[in-house]
Amino acid sequence: MAQAAPAPTFNLDKLLNPERLMDFAAGIFLILLGIMVARIAAGVFERSMRQRLNAHQLTVWRRALHHGLLFLFVITALREMGFHLSVLLGAAGVLSVALGIASQTSASNLISGIFLIGEGSFAIGDTIRVGQTEGEVLSIDLLSVKLCTADNLFVRIPNEQLIRSEVVNLTRFAIRRLNLAITIAYKEDVKRVRGLLLGIATDNPLCMDEPPAQAIVQGFGESGISLQFSAWTRRDNAGIVRDRLLESIKEAFEREGIEIPFPQLALNAGGGAGSAG
Repeated sequence: MAQAAPAPTFNLDKLLNPERLMDFAAGIFLILLGIMVARIAAGVFERSMRQRLNAHQLTVWRRALHHGLLFLFVITALREMGFHLSVLLGAAGVLSVALGIASQTSASNLISGIFLIGEGSFAIGDTIRVGQTEGEVLSIDLLSVKLCTADNLFVRIPNEQLIRSEVVNLTRFAIRRLNLAITIAYKEDVKRVRGLLLGIATDNPLCMDEPPAQAIVQGFGESGISLQFSAWTRRDNAGIVRDRLLESIKEAFEREGIEIPFPQLALNAGGGAGSAG
């Protein structure tokens, strides 16, 4: 009958022998050296790439470099101390597979977050529009992007949704074009109205001369002629300029007697209601 294997015993003398203590000392030294090297390398990377990356990209890649170097030094230190890394790495691999199967949505958001950070289509502080949601970017994390809307609401958008959706960056460029839809009655002179609109843009000090403002006929509607009045301004002045242009247009049309048509309800002989321009 085969004898059972003896149970493992704790050997304090083996643990405290000089060679073992030297291995532990070397491992601790490697960890401390790794902390110092990781900090220095991350600082050098931040100073050299500050002009090429935005603030969020710089932070993410700096952390990745720091943690990556530190991880390599820790692995080397554990091996120097005599730990069997194959067992630890095997267990970590099994755990990673299990977590990946259990959290496929999180994994998809994580991969999408890496793509978003690498692409750099928007940065912290930009104002973006995703579907019907518009707000300032507060953070770009590996799982989601956080926004603050104009009415001070906090919105979390998963990265996977951003990858699959159209994202409009409203503050990427320094200037903006404001497009105002205007309808005038068919009896009005289009050339006269166009000149009046362009004059309003010229008189507004916040409207840019280059590119010049435009007033284009878009088509003929049920109640009048549709125009698009476009003017360029600095990005920070977009809201103010839109408000002032609309106010100036209304005042000018009233002063010049230009009619802005609107749908009306007319009662026919049978008592029914119908729309009339």
